Amino acid sequence: MDIKKSEEVLAEIHRNCEYAKQSISDILPETDDEAIKEELLRQHEEYERIGGRAAILAKDRGIELKNPNPIKKGMMWMGIKMNAMKDDSRSHIAEMMVQGTVMGVTALRTTLGEMSDEGADEEIKNLAKELLSSEETFEKIWKKMIA
Repeated sequence: MDIKKSEEVLAEIHRNCEYAKQSISDILPETDDEAIKEELLRQHEEYERIGGRAAILAKDRGIELKNPNPIKKGMMWMGIKMNAMKDDSRSHIAEMMVQGTVMGVTALRTTLGEMSDEGADEEIKNLAKELLSSEETFEKIWKKMIA
C-alpha cells in the first residue's frame, strides 16, 4: 500500500472541493427547483470554505496546489448538461449529486486510509476528516430528495 503524505492529502482536499464546486456551478442553471438551488448554493459555500482553508494551509507550508484537469472538467460539464437535459426533475438532480458525492467520499476515505501517521500534519488530516463529514452529510441530504 502506498503511504500518502500530508501534501498529497491536501491536494486531494483541494481537488475534491474544486470538482464539487464545478459540478454545482454546472448544475445550478439546469434546475428551477428552489429547494435544490438553495441546497446547491449552501453546499457550494461549504466547499468554498473548506477549499479556502486548504489553500491557506498549502500557502503556509509552501505547497503548490494544482487545479483539476481542464479536460476532465469539460467532460464533467458535458455529462451534467446531457444528463439534466434528459431529466431535470428534483429526484434526478439529487441522484446526480449523490453520484458525485459518493465519488468524493470514496476518494477521501481511500486517501485518509493511506495517509501516513508518521509525521502526519494534524491540521491537514483534520481538514480531510471535516470534508469527509460534510460530504457524508450532503449524501444523506440528496438521498432524501430522491423520490
